[in-house]
Amino acid sequence: MGKIIIEKIIWIGVGEMALIFKGSVCSNLNNVKVFIEEALNKLQRVVYDDDLMFDVRLILNELIINGVIHGNCCDISKNVYLILEHEEDFIKIEVVDEGQGIDYDISSYNPEELKCCGRGLVIVDRLSDEFYINKNKVVAVKHI
Repeated sequence: MGKIIIEKIIWIGVGEMALIFKGSVCSNLNNVKVFIEEALNKLQRVVYDDDLMFDVRLILNELIINGVIHGNCCDISKNVYLILEHEEDFIKIEVVDEGQGIDYDISSYNPEELKCCGRGLVIVDRLSDEFYINKNKVVAVKHI
């Protein structure tokens, strides 16, 4: 079935609203759901805005599932890595898979073509204040 690894959860300061969550999940979609829930449960300890949590949930789902399906081709021997960082004024989501990476230009996506691939990254880009893709690493930042 593969495994879920939570490398570390760091609370920054006493009573401050900051968090770093690092972990990885094998490319098994059943494990991904549990992994994302674990990350969101930790984040809910410091983020109380339901709309923000909805956006973060959607971003995590899109990026991690993309890593499993498109990056790692559902190979359970490969992992998807997550660093979820919350500071006072931002949430940063960094997802890395073990695939070859992509060279994706969001401006080339045409919604009228009704393609099943590429939509998730467009959604993440629209939900994020900053969005970067570098081969097999995707970073989304939401300003608070």
